[in-house]
Amino acid sequence: MEFRLLGAVSVVTEAGVLPLGPAKRRSLLAALLLRPNYPVLVDQLTAALWEQEPPPSARGVVQGHVSRLRTLLIGADAGAYGVELVTQGAAYVLRMPRARLDAHRFEELVALARGRRGPAEAVAMYREALSLWQGPALADVCPSPPLRAAAHALEELRLASVEQLAAAHAQLGEYAQAAAVLHPEAVAHPLRESLCAALMTALHRAGRRPEALDWFHRTRRLLADELGIDPGRELTDAYAVALHAEADGAVVGTAPLSRRATAHATPLPPVTSTASHTDVADLLPRPPRGFHGREQELLALSRAAEGEAPVCLVTGPAGVGKTALVVQWAHRERAAFPGGRLYADLRGFGDTGEPTLAEVLREFLPALGVTPSRMPESANGAAALFRSLAADRELLVVLDNARDSEQVRPLLPGGPRCVTVVTSRNRMSGLIVTDAARPVPVDVLTPEDGTALLAGVLGEERVRAEPVAARRLAELCGGLPLALRVAAARLADRPDRTVSAMNADMLDSTRRLNLLDIEDTGIRVALRLTVRQLPEHVVRHFACLGRHPGTHFDRYATAALTQTDPVTAEATLERLVASHLVTETAPGRWTLHDLVRLYARGLDAGPDALTRVLDHYIATALAAVSVAEPGNETCVPLPPDFHAPTAVRTFTARDDAMAWYTAERDDLMLAAAAANTAHLHSRTWRLVMLLWPLMARWVLDDWIPLLEIALKAARAEADPAAESRVRALLGWVLTEEGRSDEALTCAEPAPALSARAGDLRGEATALVVLSWAQSALGNPDEAAEGCARAVELARMADDRYTERLALYHLARYRLDSGQWQSALDTATEALTFEDLPGTVVASRVLLLTTTGEALLGLGDETEAIRRLGMAAREAETSGYDDGAVRALGVLLRVSADAGLRARYDAALARLTTRT
Repeated sequence: MEFRLLGAVSVVTEAGVLPLGPAKRRSLLAALLLRPNYPVLVDQLTAALWEQEPPPSARGVVQGHVSRLRTLLIGADAGAYGVELVTQGAAYVLRMPRARLDAHRFEELVALARGRRGPAEAVAMYREALSLWQGPALADVCPSPPLRAAAHALEELRLASVEQLAAAHAQLGEYAQAAAVLHPEAVAHPLRESLCAALMTALHRAGRRPEALDWFHRTRRLLADELGIDPGRELTDAYAVALHAEADGAVVGTAPLSRRATAHATPLPPVTSTASHTDVADLLPRPPRGFHGREQELLALSRAAEGEAPVCLVTGPAGVGKTALVVQWAHRERAAFPGGRLYADLRGFGDTGEPTLAEVLREFLPALGVTPSRMPESANGAAALFRSLAADRELLVVLDNARDSEQVRPLLPGGPRCVTVVTSRNRMSGLIVTDAARPVPVDVLTPEDGTALLAGVLGEERVRAEPVAARRLAELCGGLPLALRVAAARLADRPDRTVSAMNADMLDSTRRLNLLDIEDTGIRVALRLTVRQLPEHVVRHFACLGRHPGTHFDRYATAALTQTDPVTAEATLERLVASHLVTETAPGRWTLHDLVRLYARGLDAGPDALTRVLDHYIATALAAVSVAEPGNETCVPLPPDFHAPTAVRTFTARDDAMAWYTAERDDLMLAAAAANTAHLHSRTWRLVMLLWPLMARWVLDDWIPLLEIALKAARAEADPAAESRVRALLGWVLTEEGRSDEALTCAEPAPALSARAGDLRGEATALVVLSWAQSALGNPDEAAEGCARAVELARMADDRYTERLALYHLARYRLDSGQWQSALDTATEALTFEDLPGTVVASRVLLLTTTGEALLGLGDETEAIRRLGMAAREAETSGYDDGAVRALGVLLRVSADAGLRARYDAALARLTTRT
């Protein structure tokens, strides 16, 4: 399976090209492929699919295309190739081996060609890279600004590679070949001066001087006519050389391929030194053994090291392999630093204390040829001498394990051809501000690379014997190279032990960190050294985050856990992000790495942390329900010992509330599971019940196991009102799943339980649900009787919302019994409830449809068609496809209009795609 961006966006399998469908689906795939293995927010996908302002239904369109694309990939057995399209919070991730993407292979080949290879090897690499192009990048996608920008960036890289290929040909003396490579591109891009200059040079040196001069005059005229400017220096220099060249065709200064020079740049002057090659300073540690993967990070580091005196800032969490990455890169690029390679461990996160500035310089200066007699006495004097010696060298300085920017600045060489690489567990934003440091973040390894690392330690044969278990072990180690190496070391010590047995031990979260420590190294040791750098109050808050039951948290959840306010909580989170203990996955949403979470749980968080965050979710869900479903905000009373959070998020509109529900769905379910495990019954059933707006939207999403847990919790609390409400919701979901017999058994005790608790509203709701099950079992008269009683109870409770719900169902049951006039009167009465705050379109659409059906039964076809048409239009306008299908389906019973049929099919297609 291969993914292509360099031309038409496509997916090629052994069976052929997958039928991706419309341009928007190809655009969505392109947006995911441009950031493989990283979450892409729905808003980012929306921006990629529309050139102008997206329509209100944009989110649904995106979800529909994601669903269809996921189906295509599953059908093509993408999982066998390590490809998977997954949902991650409010984003989607296309997980895949990067080598399956043509754009990735292109960039890899170009990076290899720019490396230490000779010109002949460079020519082969560039040609192989350029052969991957099958047309303009992203050729058939929507012309949205993000995709246009991405296509432009890829095209720029392609053109630069063409110029570098020509330069490599020139280094081999193959000037005609260089001209042949450049000519079509210069024709296609007549205003690109670098192309024209390179072509002029190649033509001149190939003995075609008149053609070279003609290209200059042609380009000069175009620049004047199109842009009103004169040729730049690069073009005029090429013209001058061609114009005044000696008759024997003197050599023109063609720039070599190098680390910091493009094919058409002026080469840097050579470094002068009295030292031989073997005397060059080299303090680098030995290359890491068993290093694997990290091609993207190595390429990013090479890019960051371009330019004048760059400072590269390699950051990431403890154990992620920053030092190994930098040392591997430094050895790979040794030839690019003929002035020397210096290395110092600043021990910013060690037990042995940090070296002083003078101690570091006493290592650096002798390596640069300073004798003991010339060594300055003061640290400032030594730093000044270091900068002086570095000024004219092509020098690499690696400053490993830096604590902060202040520790690093005195050691920056500052020479125009020096490269400094700093590694740290902290973000060190100050170094970005003062010294324009270029960040190179290092993330955890993919499962594929993690498995390969295991194979490097254990041997290929042992990993091939248990490939699934090896991949699972990589996942349990969270992709952290340090954890993987410790786990591999334990297995290497026990050749008779299987990887599966190691996994079984690792699944016990109380033992996992112990298994990932060995002698004086391991995850717990590394994290302890990081945490030790934090202020005491931040450490306490970090410990509280370990008690969070879910995977993500916001500043309100953090405030509840830490007993602070959201502003203070966010400041703490930012401090933890800077130390790479917490990761911000989306604006306002943070997470802990699995192993970091286990470490945090081992710290003292004080009492009631879990209860506080559970109560935060209860309070926030109640606020969301009050906006998403007005009139239902009291459906769950607060627990008697409720811990009120310092602040609760506010919601301004139903969409806002439902967006929160959607984003927090997994964490709400995990919170309910944690409450159940901790035997906090009063929280368990409340948290499950507060998920009902999501259940109403996606009723077939396997809610029954969770509701059964809530039912056990309500019964354990001996709360008849709670048990009644849970039974009612569970009974409704069972009915919707077609399990009507079970629904009837579940819902039958509910009205009596509410009556015993004196809960009129709960009894009314329970009767509505019970009637729904009875109707599904073919007893509309019995169902109508129960609904009529529910109407009476709702009126006694002065609950107009439940009364309207009961009236709607009563009208439907009377329709099923052929009581047309009674059904019409009941539905019409319910329609008068539209004055209720927050009345949603769905209720009105369903009631209008019911009146239309009743009028058809009474023979008033004209008025029925008017009501049904009104219902269909309102449903279509609001994006309520289910209601549109119902109303249009009834209309098609009395009309064969082709337009109605097309609208029905369109609504049904949208509904099918969404589900």
